[in-house]
Amino acid sequence: MANLSITTAAAEQINRVLDERGHGLGLRVTVKPSGCSGYSYVLDFADEASNDDVAFEEHGVKVFVAPDALEMLDGSEVDYVSEGLNRFFRFNNPNVKDECGCGESFSV
Repeated sequence: MANLSITTAAAEQINRVLDERGHGLGLRVTVKPSGCSGYSYVLDFADEASNDDVAFEEHGVKVFVAPDALEMLDGSEVDYVSEGLNRFFRFNNPNVKDECGCGESFSV
């Protein structure tokens, strides 16, 4: 069975955005072919769960993953980081073999 963990910082940000939106079940994550290295993460907020979604729950929030992305995301940690003026979700993904120089895409 696939595994995905959610840091406290990521959970707090997901809750913050869901509270601001006033609705939603959690964060939806998938991957798509993109960039110079192969794939990029696609993030959205889930307002409903799809029948095929696999849900991971930690720290009171849910992250929904599309079945076709499970293998690429297995063992990943979803984090929320601040670097200077930038704040963003970061995936600590043990399956990544290479990343492009700008960090937008990865290969597995």
